[in-house]
Amino acid sequence: MRYTLSVSTTQRQQLVDITHELRSLVAEHGRDCELCAVYVQGATAAIMIQENWDPNITTDVLECLSELVVPGKWLHDKVDGNADAHIKAGLIGPSEIIPLENGKLMLSEWQNVFVCDFNGPRRSRNVIVTLI
Repeated sequence: MRYTLSVSTTQRQQLVDITHELRSLVAEHGRDCELCAVYVQGATAAIMIQENWDPNITTDVLECLSELVVPGKWLHDKVDGNADAHIKAGLIGPSEIIPLENGKLMLSEWQNVFVCDFNGPRRSRNVIVTLI
């Protein structure tokens, strides 16, 4: 079973928590499934499992990545100025697979699922959710 979530962003770099949407989707459609595959379309976006209890975590993640991958110094920047977004997306990766049990995501208490947009803002990033 495959579903598409649409996620919008308001900043150039932003992490958007989609855990609630995933939990709802799995509760409604994933009772007999064992895996939830989450994949974001786009070469400058990624999926990350991370803590969301402390709102500073998302800021820290973005600041860390910006220090590791400095904007404006890459060959691709001559094409469209977003090389850092491509590199960050490649480091994090476009997908995660989460085990399911009894129609629930088997995330720990502190884990949430985020769409990472490194080249926003965007009206829509498509997240493909496949229940297996």
